[in-house]
Amino acid sequence: MKWSDLYWHRITPLHFILWPLSLLFLLLMALRRLGYWLDLFPTTNFPIPIIVVDSMTVEDSGKTSLVIWLVNFLTSRGLRPGIITQGFTDNPGKPVVATATSDPAIVGSKSLLMAQRCGTDCPVWTGYDRIAVARALMAANPDCNILICDDGLQYPRLHRDMEIVTIDFSEPSFGNGLILPAGPLRDSLKRLDKADTIVMNSVTKQHLNVKDQESIHNMRLTKDTFFNLTNPDSRVGPSAFSNKCLHAISDIDHAQWFFDHLNFLRLTAKCHTFKKNHRYQKQDLQIPGAEAILMTEEEAVRCRPFADETLWVLPVDIVTDVRLQEVILNKIREKFKTNTLLNSLVCPLCKQSLKYRESENDLICEADQLAFPVIDGIPAIQETSARKLT
Repeated sequence: MKWSDLYWHRITPLHFILWPLSLLFLLLMALRRLGYWLDLFPTTNFPIPIIVVDSMTVEDSGKTSLVIWLVNFLTSRGLRPGIITQGFTDNPGKPVVATATSDPAIVGSKSLLMAQRCGTDCPVWTGYDRIAVARALMAANPDCNILICDDGLQYPRLHRDMEIVTIDFSEPSFGNGLILPAGPLRDSLKRLDKADTIVMNSVTKQHLNVKDQESIHNMRLTKDTFFNLTNPDSRVGPSAFSNKCLHAISDIDHAQWFFDHLNFLRLTAKCHTFKKNHRYQKQDLQIPGAEAILMTEEEAVRCRPFADETLWVLPVDIVTDVRLQEVILNKIREKFKTNTLLNSLVCPLCKQSLKYRESENDLICEADQLAFPVIDGIPAIQETSARKLT
């Protein structure tokens, strides 16, 4: 078990010493939010919807997987999302674009993972100042019509149209129940009452003390299919590694859940642990006698330049309930009420010349004469059509 697990999930004399700092931290956050609510500090608005996705604790809680799912969901509806994130701690602060070939030491593993998973359909930008990052992304991608902010729950300077908070009950989510720095919580649990949507992963029936129980939605993390890093189309189940000499590699941040999950899948592997944010090199994967090397997807993206066919990756995907999809679309519809904003949902070829015809039930794209039904002012473009228009 890593040190942070021992720290977050216990109460020791050190926690009693840090508890006043937690109260001070909570007070400062409340005063900061009050300042923005009273318009003492300026809030930055953007003409397109902004969805903030964050977790209540310092752990990821499936947040990155939910962002990737959200991108796929929005693009399948004809929208053109972009992702902004604060990125890696070593980032000098200037907005930079994360691509599939970016240096993870600059953009961070999660930004690199999102860039590789989302492809060219969704630009990913990172930097210290989220406002500057959002502006840089929109300047470089004028067709982007919705922004997803990875993190940002405690960043009131950025106006958001929807807040999604993730909670993973498959692990001890709230730890000792204390606020940073004495505990893993980023804010008081009362903050959940102000979130638009709470997405909860739970292996058992859990109850949250939230005023609006209708705001709670379920997701399920799937972690039972591996793919080969040199050939992502090659996917296998755990049974493919039976009776093979397996080695599992992870840094200290992911080691515990990854090795435990391999045991759950009944895979016996020799485990290798590296320090946090380890910069993997080719020799790290050169293990004598290894028939297969297993890694998490977030770490494997750092090994893509020198990986061989022995490296297999465990991705984390999610399945959500239908109600969550309806809530997200309804929130977007609230933003796109005027024809000016509605234009940004039309095919980019039409957007440039505004050569489109609007009828009661359809938007007709004159670029290739495809008709898309309109639902409450939003064209419900199917996934195949969206790819054709790209």
